[in-house]
Amino acid sequence: MSKNIVLDVENVSKQYRLGEVGTGSLQHDIKRWWANVRGKEDPYLKIGETNDRTQKGDSDYVWALRDINFQVEQGQAVGIIGRNGAGKSTLLKLLSRVTKPTRGSIKYKGRIASLLEVGTGFHPEMTGRENIYLNGAILGMTRKEITRKFDEIVDFAGVERYIDTPVKRYSSGMYVRLAFAVAAHLESEILIVDEVLAVGDAEFQKKCLGKMGDVTKGEGRTVLFVSHNIGAVKTLCDSGVYMKNGTLEYVGEIENTISKYLIDTAGSFDEPIILRKDKLGNKKVEVIDVVFFNNLNQPTAEILSGDSLKIKFELENHDNLDLNNLIIACGFTDKYENKIVSWVSDEMNLVTKNNNEITLEIPKFNLRPENYFFTYQISYKTTNPKDFCDVLINAKTISVIESDFFNSGKKIRPGSSLLLDANFY
Repeated sequence: MSKNIVLDVENVSKQYRLGEVGTGSLQHDIKRWWANVRGKEDPYLKIGETNDRTQKGDSDYVWALRDINFQVEQGQAVGIIGRNGAGKSTLLKLLSRVTKPTRGSIKYKGRIASLLEVGTGFHPEMTGRENIYLNGAILGMTRKEITRKFDEIVDFAGVERYIDTPVKRYSSGMYVRLAFAVAAHLESEILIVDEVLAVGDAEFQKKCLGKMGDVTKGEGRTVLFVSHNIGAVKTLCDSGVYMKNGTLEYVGEIENTISKYLIDTAGSFDEPIILRKDKLGNKKVEVIDVVFFNNLNQPTAEILSGDSLKIKFELENHDNLDLNNLIIACGFTDKYENKIVSWVSDEMNLVTKNNNEITLEIPKFNLRPENYFFTYQISYKTTNPKDFCDVLINAKTISVIESDFFNSGKKIRPGSSLLLDANFY
C-alpha cells in the first residue's frame, strides 16, 4: 500500500450457504478438503447466485459480496450507500474482522474501531465503566490511555449517572450513545459506523455527525459511514461507495455517488406498488396502490404549492382486520432522503367504514417547488416491527409546482422545503 492508503480492499467476495451453518454435509467438507490438498480452487466458489433479494434463486449458495475493490486514504470520510440487502453491512463486518472474506484480501494500517449494531463489543453483565476499559484493551490501549479519555467519553454519551450500572439495564438509546462515544473517542486510526445512529434521538444524531466531522477534518482519522440518510452522508463524506446486489456499482466523489444512487432509485417508481420487491411486512394488510388527488379530485403526480392533496391507500385486507386499528405512518422526504413532513394516524382520528381503502386529506400542501418522495409504514395496533403489515420506502414521487402561494402576485422559488403562511408589515 502507498503511504497515504490506510485501507485496501482487493477482489473481496463473501459467500453464504442458505439455511446452513458451514458446508452442511460431510460430502461437501471432503470435497473442499480434497481440492485444498491438490492446490485447487474450492469447488463451491464456482457456484452461487448474485445477492438479489427480489428474485427467487435455485442455488443453495449466494454471494453476499462479489469482487469488491476500492482504496481509502488517510483522513477520508467515505459514505457507503445502497438499498436494503445491497451488502453494506456485510462489507463492514469484513472490514471490522467480525467475519472473513471467502476470497480476496483486506489490508489496513492502524487500529479499527467499529460500531456495527446496538451492543456490539459490550458485555451485558459488565458496567458501562468496565465496558469502556474492555473496548480500549481490545484496541490495544493501555489503562492509562483509556483513563485519560474516560471523562470525555462519559460526558459525550450523557450516561454519567448510570456508568456503574450493568449495560444490560440500559435502553437502546443509552446503549448506542455509549457505544458511539467509546468508538469515536478511543484512539483508532479507522472508525467504522453502521446505521445504528438511527436508534438515537435527533439531537444525539447531530452530535454524532459533528464528532465524525471532527474525527476526519480535525484529527486526520478515517471514517467509513453507512446510512440511508443521504443528507447526512452528503454533509459528512467527501467520497462515496454505491453498492447494489452485493457488487460495487460506483466509487468516486460523494456528489456523483449520490446522483448514481438517486437515478437508480427513481427507476423504482415505474413499477406498480403491488409488484415492488422491496416491500417489507407480514402482508396481513397490503397496499395495492397509493394514489394522489389534486384539489379537483383528479389523480395526479403534480400539485401546485399550497393546494389541497388527498392520498388514497388502496388496500388488500387479507386477514379481514379492523382497519380502525391500523397505525399508518407516512410522509415525504427530499431527494437526499431528509424527512420533510410526516403524519401518524394514532396521533389523529382514524375512522373508516371501508374495508379496502383509507384516505389522508391535507388541506394545504405547504412545500416549495421540488420533487418529493412518499414513504409509508402500516402496522396493526402497535408499532412493534413484528406487527408491521406493509412498509415501503420511496413508494411514489410527487412534483410540487411553483405557485402564487402568498397571494402577492409573485411565484415562489425553490428553497428550504417547508412554507408557512406569513406577512411582512
